[in-house]
Amino acid sequence: MTFQQLEAVYWVSSLGSFSAASDRLFVTQSTISMRIRKLEKELGVDLFDRSSNTIQLTLSGLEFMQYARRILDLRTELVQNVASSDAFSGQVRLGVAEVVSSTWLPKLIESISAQYPKVRLEIEMALTEELVEALKRGTLDLILAPGKVPTTGLTTVTLGAVEFSWMASPVLGLGHVMRTARELAQWPLVGLSQQSYHHAVIEHWFRRSNVRCHYQIRCKSIAVAASMVVAGAGIAYLPIRCFQRELDAGQLELVETSAIKNVEFMAAMTADEINPLSMRISDLARQVSDFQQIDWH
Repeated sequence: MTFQQLEAVYWVSSLGSFSAASDRLFVTQSTISMRIRKLEKELGVDLFDRSSNTIQLTLSGLEFMQYARRILDLRTELVQNVASSDAFSGQVRLGVAEVVSSTWLPKLIESISAQYPKVRLEIEMALTEELVEALKRGTLDLILAPGKVPTTGLTTVTLGAVEFSWMASPVLGLGHVMRTARELAQWPLVGLSQQSYHHAVIEHWFRRSNVRCHYQIRCKSIAVAASMVVAGAGIAYLPIRCFQRELDAGQLELVETSAIKNVEFMAAMTADEINPLSMRISDLARQVSDFQQIDWH
C-alpha cells in the first residue's frame, strides 16, 4: 500500500470523479484507476460501487477512508513540521485577487522561489467567487482573496485588511462633504461583477440604508473601474493605496461617507486540504502581506 494509492482513493471520493482526481494529482485518469484497482486487489475488497453512474464508496470504502484520512493527515503534519524547504517540489495552483496581484504578490513569488526552489507556480487572477469555486472544485490549491473569516468549507489564514473609499472625478464635485448612501445612490456606479466580494460589500452598504444603487458600468477589474471613474463615468469603491498616484495628481478624489473602510483578505484552502506545501505558502503569504493587521477579538 502506498501514499499514492491512498491519495487516489481520497481525491476520487472527495471530488466525486476519477477525472477530477487525476487533474488534482497531475496524473492520467488511467493511472488513478490502476492505483485503486491494485489497492482493491491487495485488500481483497471493492472500495467503490461501480454499478451506477455516480461515484460512491462501498461500506468497506467508507471504513477505509477513515483510516486513509488519518494517515494522510499524519503525513501532512510530519512534513509540515519536520521537512526542510528543499524537500518540497511540484506545482502549486495559486488563485489571487487583483488587489493582491497589484501590491505584494511579486514579493511573495520572490519569497517562494527563494525558499522552495523546486516548486513551480501556476497563477490565476479572478474575482472572489470564481476563485472560491475553483478552490472547491480542486482546480486551485490555494487562493489569496478578500473575505471574512471563518468561511464555511475553507481553512483560512488572515492576511490583514485594505482601506477602501468611495472615489470620484473632481469634476463631479462630490468631495469635501460627508455623503450618505442615499445621496451616492443618485449617481451612476462603476462596480465589479457580481462574482466579486467587492460587489457584495457595496450592495450590503446601500441596503443597510434601504436604498438601491444604479450601476452604469460593471467590469472584472478594479484598474478598469478606476479608469472609468477618472473619465467621469461615475463613482466607485476603490482601494486607496492602489490609486494614491491618481489621488495625488487630482485625477480622483475621496468621497467621505460612513462606508466600512477596511476590506479583509485571507489565504484559503479547502477544509480537507492535505497538501503541506499549500499550508506553508499560506503562512508565507501571511508573513509577506503588508496589509493592515486586524484584531479579530
